Parts: sequence; C-alpha cells; structure tokens
Amino acid sequence: MSVHAKRVDSRFIADNRRFRANVPRATNHKSQTAEYIPCVIPGTLFFCLISAGLLFFAGCGAEQKVDNTHIDLYVDAITLAEHNEREEAIKKLNSAVQINESFTLAYSLLGEIYQEMQDYEKSAVSYEKATELNPWSFNNHFNLGRVYQLMKKFTQAVRAYSRACELKPEHLEAHLNNAKCYYEIQDYQNALLYGERAERIGPNTAEVQKILGDVYGSQKDYELAISSYKRSLEIDSSNPAVIASLAVAYLNTNRNEPAKVLLETVLQIQPDSKTAYQYLGYCYLQLYSQAVELHKKASQTNTQEPELIASLKEKADKILDDATESYSRAIEIDDKDWEALRGLGVAYMLRARRDKDNALKEKALEQWQRSLEVNPQQPDRERLLKLIAYYSK
Repeated sequence: MSVHAKRVDSRFIADNRRFRANVPRATNHKSQTAEYIPCVIPGTLFFCLISAGLLFFAGCGAEQKVDNTHIDLYVDAITLAEHNEREEAIKKLNSAVQINESFTLAYSLLGEIYQEMQDYEKSAVSYEKATELNPWSFNNHFNLGRVYQLMKKFTQAVRAYSRACELKPEHLEAHLNNAKCYYEIQDYQNALLYGERAERIGPNTAEVQKILGDVYGSQKDYELAISSYKRSLEIDSSNPAVIASLAVAYLNTNRNEPAKVLLETVLQIQPDSKTAYQYLGYCYLQLYSQAVELHKKASQTNTQEPELIASLKEKADKILDDATESYSRAIEIDDKDWEALRGLGVAYMLRARRDKDNALKEKALEQWQRSLEVNPQQPDRERLLKLIAYYSK
C-alpha cells in the first residue's frame, strides 16, 4: 500500500484540479490524466500537501468553515492499509465517502484494497464510482478493466480498457489486455485492432505476438498465426502455452510430425499438461491415418516384400496405441475433458475395428457417452450421436 501513499499528492493534483467547484472540463485538459508516479516525500511535507490539496478540492471560502473529517479518515486509511489492516482501512474509507460522496480518491483506494483482497465484485463497484466521478483518470479505468478481466466479465472489461487506451494511447498493457478481452468475447476484429496497436507500441513483446497468433488462428489464417507464434518464441523460447499454440497451428495445416515434437516439448516443461496430452492424442490419430495409408499402398505395390509390409503395420499399430495412451493420460488429469473422452472413443473404435474386438467397441461407446454427459452441446454433437447409434447395432 505504500505505493498508493507515495503517489497520492500527484494524483489529487491531476484529479482534483479538474473538478474543483464542479466546473465542467475543457477539452484541452484531456491529456492531464492521473498517473501512478512513484516519488519520495518527507512525511511532514507529504501530509501537508495532501491536506492542502484536499482542502482545495473541497472548496473553501475565506469565511467558510470546512469539515475536514473525510480527509482525516482518508489519511488514516492510508496508514492502516500500509500496515495491512485492510478491514479497518475500509471502515475509514466508507465513513469518508458517507461524509463526502464525491471523494474520488477514497473510492479509488477502496478499489485497490478490495482488489488486493481478491474481492473483485466490491473492487469493481468502487472503481466504477471512481471513474464516474473522474472520467479522466487512466489508473481507475485501467484497474477497473483488470478487475473485470479477473472476473471473466470481458464485455465490461473492454469498455474500461478502451477508455484507458483513449486516455493513454501509448500504454502497452492497456492495449494488450484489451486485445485479450476482445478475443475472449470472439470479437476478433477489435482484438486484432488492439493487438496490432500493442505491437506498434511494443514490437518485441512475446505476449503481443501470442495474442496476435491466437486471433489469426481463430480466423483460420494459420500461416500468419504460425509466424506470430514463432516471433513470440524468438522472444521467449520457453513459454509452453506458445509452444502448444504453435503445435495446434501445425496440426491445422497437417504438419503432424513437427506438431508432435512441439507437444512432447511442452510435456517436458509441464508433465501434467492435459491440453498437451489431448492434442498429442489427436496428433497420433492423424499420424495413424497416414501410416495406415502407407501400409495399404505397400501391400498393393510391394507384395514381394513382406518384411516391409509387416514393419509398416507394426508402426501403425504402435501409433494407435500411443494415441490411446495420450488420451487416457489427459483423462487421468481431468476426467471432465470431453474432447479427450471423445478422442479416446475414436482410438478405441479404431482398435476394435482393427482387431474385431467387441470389448474395445463397448469401451469406445462408453467414452463417447461420457463425453456427451460432460458437454451435451459440444460441436458436431449430431455426428457423434450417429456414430453411437451405428456402432450400437
């Protein structure tokens, strides 16, 4: 909480000068946004500055007696918060805003304390009030966006972040977070807009390249996605999320061998990554399809080479076993992974058809049913129901 105390004097100068006596803001003041400016001020001078600024904000005539109780409560709250006595600080701040409902700094500090306590609902309410009282405060809009993002309320987050981006057009994190939130609500046009702006601000930022790759991938522009993921890895080569995303982009372009290598790399970094196991299972199914085709062609054209044919069949069988093992491992980590359940059903059914094994067929049907129980509205639901009906005969 000491950071808050250190920046208070600069914040009220930026915030309160604009709102004294409730005079409407002129457009040429737009650039005077409140900022978190670290500074060190001797204690006595610091509190004098606070008191002087807050008295100025309240408005005081030469012959007017001003009630400074809300200011004293605010200063007490800063001290309490610095000593991690957050509940007591909240009581002081709530008392302060009861006395002065337009006390912007108190609402801002309430939002900060609630955010640190991970009480995001109350933090959002406080920051909303602070942005209402001072629509020119970058910090309050940015923190409001971050709280909504943590709450996964992405529609509200983009509203707050967009205003923060207006107030600080060169702020990297505001643009990056806005791109991420637009991506979450599947507004890929705006996600790309803010992602590209973030790239102009910070071209060598791995997270920026990652979100651009995600957006391109969602638009099925896999080559651009691959290019962005590669740039991200050039900046941060050990990020498993980016490695996995690049692997998925390779899978979507049927580059299964490099995808397999990348997914195995992810598992070296994160041995319990159910997503990596799930995609590795899918990768093995793709490789199995290719291996079966090679075996089929060899059987038709190399009838005099039984050892080659047997070797290709053995390779295909091993790949299918690897697919089964990968999907099974994903389900061990998360038994509610409907995609892994569905994929495991496919692997079992392929083995059942290969070996003419009814027990494996029943296992396949069981996995498909479980997948539908976990996610009844999954994509291609009707296709899966048809497969279940066909193989249940």
